[in-house]
Amino acid sequence: MPYPRSVALITGAGSAQGIGFATAKLLAQAGIAIAITSTTARIHDRAHELRQAGFNAFSVEADLTDWSAVTHVVHETLATFGHLEILINNAGMTQVGTAMGDQPVETLSLEEWEQGLARNATTAFLCCKAVLPVMKAQRYGRIVNVASVTGPVVTNPFEAAYAAGKAAMVGLTRTLALETATWGITVNAVAPGWIATASSTPEEHHAARYSPVGRAGTPEEVASAIRWLAAPEASYVTGQILIVDGGNSLMENKAPSLSLGIAPDSESNET
Repeated sequence: MPYPRSVALITGAGSAQGIGFATAKLLAQAGIAIAITSTTARIHDRAHELRQAGFNAFSVEADLTDWSAVTHVVHETLATFGHLEILINNAGMTQVGTAMGDQPVETLSLEEWEQGLARNATTAFLCCKAVLPVMKAQRYGRIVNVASVTGPVVTNPFEAAYAAGKAAMVGLTRTLALETATWGITVNAVAPGWIATASSTPEEHHAARYSPVGRAGTPEEVASAIRWLAAPEASYVTGQILIVDGGNSLMENKAPSLSLGIAPDSESNET
């Protein structure tokens, strides 16, 4: 089924190697007009790349923890395209120029805790709040929240604020799905695991080798899941979390296992 004259707003799409921009390219290839945002001016480079490839795209630089900035983004999207059918809440995890606050709970400051929740949960909440009147008026919409396995499914030491924020995104997804089900709006989440992006650390690349698939995922693999949830034919799927982690969260014993073909000194599957 083709996308009906759709426009997608994708947040957190500033990185050329990130999930947000991979999603923007994949949706643009399906004929969808694209509005992208990030907190820095590099977002305009991403929009230029899309236009150079022949796609209909524009960009807005905005801090999506600020309600006035969020409403400005939605207003500009509507002013440019006249309608808005798809929202992809990908903003979160890190913000350029802002510390992550990765430390034990006992030393984590209230400010760092609140920043983690704001980057991940509040941005999604505000963007959903801003687009809902538009989607309800047209009785159609697709919202996909990019959460994580960290928080909703598993976690790591020193990531309390990040894990709490991503878990909150899933709670928001489920509640909003119930509130909007009769309006032709679906609300779902994807939960990526180890994904090879520009912000991936050597430790994360190493950890990904011990997943059942034996490698990190790609932004395009996550984008493919997002694209399906954003499609018209996904109309009977709402309030769900789709895990994209190569089976990693299934495995209780993460020790190297020859039976799975995972060897601690093997480099063949590393990305």
